[in-house]
Amino acid sequence: MTSASPRQAPVPAPPKPAPPSGAPVRVTGAQSLVRSLEAAGCDVVFGIPGGAIMPAYDALLDSTKLRHVLVRHEQGAGHAAAGYAQATGRVGVCVATSGPGATNLVTPLADAYMDSVPVVAITGQVAQPLIGTDGFQEADICGITMPVTKHNFLVTDPAEIPRTIAEAFHLAATGRPGPVLIDIPKDVQNASTSFTWPPELRLPGYRPTTRPHGKQVREAARLVSTASRPVLYVGGGVAKAGAAAELRELAELTGIPVVTTLMARGAFPDSHRQHLGMPGMHGTVAAVAAMQRADLLIALGARFDDRVTGRLDSFAPDATVVHADIDPAEISKNRRADVPIVGDCKEVIGELIEAVRAERKQDRVPDLTAWWEQLDHWRDTFPLGYDWPSDGTLSPQYVIERIGALVGPDAVYAAGVGQHQMWAAQFVHYEHPRTFVNSGGLGTMGFAVPGAMGAKVGLPDKQVWAIDGDGCFQMTNQELATCAIENIPIKVAVINNGNLGMVRQWQTLFYDQRYSHTDLGTHKHRIPDFVLLAEALGCVGLRAETKDEVDEVVTKAMEIDDRPVVIDFVVGKDAQVWPMVAAGTGNDEIMAARGIRPLFDEDD
Repeated sequence: MTSASPRQAPVPAPPKPAPPSGAPVRVTGAQSLVRSLEAAGCDVVFGIPGGAIMPAYDALLDSTKLRHVLVRHEQGAGHAAAGYAQATGRVGVCVATSGPGATNLVTPLADAYMDSVPVVAITGQVAQPLIGTDGFQEADICGITMPVTKHNFLVTDPAEIPRTIAEAFHLAATGRPGPVLIDIPKDVQNASTSFTWPPELRLPGYRPTTRPHGKQVREAARLVSTASRPVLYVGGGVAKAGAAAELRELAELTGIPVVTTLMARGAFPDSHRQHLGMPGMHGTVAAVAAMQRADLLIALGARFDDRVTGRLDSFAPDATVVHADIDPAEISKNRRADVPIVGDCKEVIGELIEAVRAERKQDRVPDLTAWWEQLDHWRDTFPLGYDWPSDGTLSPQYVIERIGALVGPDAVYAAGVGQHQMWAAQFVHYEHPRTFVNSGGLGTMGFAVPGAMGAKVGLPDKQVWAIDGDGCFQMTNQELATCAIENIPIKVAVINNGNLGMVRQWQTLFYDQRYSHTDLGTHKHRIPDFVLLAEALGCVGLRAETKDEVDEVVTKAMEIDDRPVVIDFVVGKDAQVWPMVAAGTGNDEIMAARGIRPLFDEDD
């Protein structure tokens, strides 16, 4: 009997040749979406799944390039995307399902729209046959968000997904940045289609002007060379344009004082002698007074917001206005511009520097000595400061001041909205752009924790501190569970004054101390106990109630980097933000403290 011959191994089939670059690949719409996000440069998405977006989530499971951060609420996803974008300058991405998932993104989208933050929101939608039938979890999110997005798309053909993603990222990041929403019905996600990249963009009429008009720049330079009381009024557009270096060069070339708005903190170093601080309702007296007495305002990437101008009809009455902005709709919207300049701030400032140098070669150099003597007088007479609470409780300003001093200017700080936000703007020293992340135009309470989460994901090697209030913190603190599970070790300083502090301040000043429904119970009943709440959410919980404990707990928090840290700073309930320009009044009526008004007389 002969032995059987060994079984021959099958010959492997030759590998299929890879499709040529740019050749179509057959995929589902959901797979096309994920591939498009990868190709667009997205590295992280913040979101939470639901029925209408499940095909996209199924495809997302196969991606090796995209990190998904599972938030606890869609609002957290939107604010995290905005925090990521503010801190990094890149487009932030959030994902939600249809109906309530999508509507929970409305506030973050409105917030990003007001502050010109590049965010792309992707929402699932009910299948196309159900649209308009009041189907389960149906909402017209494109219609709902039209007023608060730069643009939005309803995708009805899966072949259009790559082009739509590419256009959305382009729209969000170019010109005046802003949020863009893409709504994709479930049947479009499930349909078979082809994927090719890069797609051809079709954005007829969208051509943002980045290069300024030379004649307008030269006229601005002429005004700079003849003004005796000029001010550089710097808004968030300078930071978004990456123009901090150019701004400093212009300021030092001209010797002009600089004020930086809430959204521009860090665009010009606080330590620089020419920096007068933040203008507006809670700005420094020197910054507010300088703008009121200026004979020339050079507004760069700023929008003359009411919180800066006070009563518009009495704002900077003697000033000629040069207004540079990439959005032509902002020029002369609130204050008429004598010299309008449409363009990207980086290019505008660069060309303005050259035009000013040309003026200098003609010996047109203004003498600003008297102006700086006046500015230094205001700065010395009305410095930022605070009083300790008379009842011996902890000063919130001291807490924030010490956080800034111990943590330093290389960290990223996120803030909620209210008193603590203003103190964070006043008492933390910012030396670099994109280091103060907050909600400016919309003033969204609850921004700090998810905003800090997004910033930390984008900049994992940076320390990220959320400076929050006890009111704001209770709106979005569930995202600390996200941070704990996803290894996002942010620090949260809760300025716990037991109240809705800014509302209480107004009730103190303007409502005869009638404290209607502003006591949160976090002092009286310690509900919730923020230390125990932090521990329940997987964080380290700490507390400080006295001056001597502040440095100790901040230092301890800085040493912990394997999970989030929450510090409950129990502070006095009646601390107030000064200076202050009351709503409806002019900047000449700024109060340096309650009942004390600086007088900006001609002889002052």
